[in-house]
Formats: sequence, structure tokens, C-alpha cells
Amino acid sequence: MIELRTPAEIDEMRAAGRFVAETLATLRDETKVGTNLLSIDRRAHDMIRKAGAESCYIDYHPSFGASPFGKVICTSVNDAVLHGLPHDYTLRDGDLVTLDFAVAVDGWVADSAVSFVVGSAREEDLRLIDTTERALAAAIDSATVGNRIGDISAAVAAVAHGEGYSINTDFGGHGVGRTMHGDPHVPNDGRAGRGFPLRSGLVLALEPWFLATTDELVTDPDGWTLRSVDGSRGAHSEHTIAITDEGPIILTDRSFLGVD
Repeated sequence: MIELRTPAEIDEMRAAGRFVAETLATLRDETKVGTNLLSIDRRAHDMIRKAGAESCYIDYHPSFGASPFGKVICTSVNDAVLHGLPHDYTLRDGDLVTLDFAVAVDGWVADSAVSFVVGSAREEDLRLIDTTERALAAAIDSATVGNRIGDISAAVAAVAHGEGYSINTDFGGHGVGRTMHGDPHVPNDGRAGRGFPLRSGLVLALEPWFLATTDELVTDPDGWTLRSVDGSRGAHSEHTIAITDEGPIILTDRSFLGVD
């Protein structure tokens, strides 16, 4: 069921968005060559506890997950792009890292992701990350009253295809509210003018993610981490936004912190 939020409810959701933004900014700043993925999870867990927030991941067990996730943040590295289960891995120079984080604050959820390189970056990795960020910006610009879900999807696809990347539509954006994943599904490819009409009060997590040379995924033995089938690297950018009559509001905006 697709739910619309009142202006007062959207204001209440700002606290969750701000906390997610602040946490991702802090973790991105602290994640370096030599950082262990389990340390990132412990740090995120500590920040959740101190804020009195609630993890959306630790007990999360959808049909596609082998077991409850058991951690509070997704850490995907290099050819892993989604649902990366933190494990005992120490980051190396040039690793491409995606941190995906969702929590509830006072019962309202926010969800966001950021990709970056630790140490020396390869140009092709920076181009891939930049493409996800520009696709996210295009998606947000398209999230206006009177447009449709297909307009968001088409905006993402136009950026990706313009850079020569193919698109997997199995996992994409989604509704956000009292739970992390709700209707509608927002694929990263689609036809403009099609799909559910965008209305004031609709809150969505928009999340373009692309792989360098494929659109096919395989699941790790951990039952969660999704990797490219050919070993090519992936990147993922995500924000939670609210659609209003005055335009989209980025609830997980990190720009006020002086970061992208």
C-alpha cells in the first residue's frame, strides 16, 4: 500500500534523515586504508545507541535474505554493490567502498548510501561513483508533483546509459515511512510518463546503483552480499526524499555538514 505523509509527519521524519546524514558523513570521514569493516559496524552501532535510534538492519530478514542481517550497516567493497554484510576485512589502498545505512528515530525511517574510494583512486572508479551521484540528482529533480514513477526511473537511466552502463532493475528505490521498505518500487530504468503519479506527501528512497561492465548479480555464501557476476566494481548513491508541492526535500542531505 502506498502511503502519503502529512507536512507535520514529514517534519517529524527530518530527525531520522539528519541522523542518517550525520552518521554517514562521520563514517565516511573515519573510513581509511587499514579500517576493518567490523570496526565500521561497531562504530555505527555505538552511534545508534547514543542517539536512542533503532537499526533497520540488525533483525531484517526478508525473503531474499538467508538469515537475519545481524549488523547495523551495509559495507560493500569493490565488486560488492548491495547488502554487503560486514565481515573481517581490512580495507586496502584503492578499495571502492559503499556504506548503506538506515535507522528509525521516533518511529520514522530514513535510508541513505554513499560510495567512495579509500587511498589512491582509479579514474574508472571515480567515473562510476560520479555517475551514480549525477543519476541520483537527476532522479531527485524528477520527483515533482505531476510526474510519475517512470519519470524518475527514466532520469536515472538516461544518466547511466549516457555513460555506457547497463542497469539491473531487480533492486531499486522504494517507499519509506514507518518501515524501511514499502511501496512503490522505483526501478532504475523505465519509461517517462508511466507508473504511479507522484503526489505531495510521498516519501521515497531513491538509489541508483551501477556495475562497471555488467548488470548481473551473484549472492555471496553469506546469503546477503550481492556482487557483480564478472568481478567488475559497483557504486551506489541513495537519499531519502519527500515530495511536496514546493518541490522535493532531501531528508538525508549531507550538504549542511560541508560534505556531498
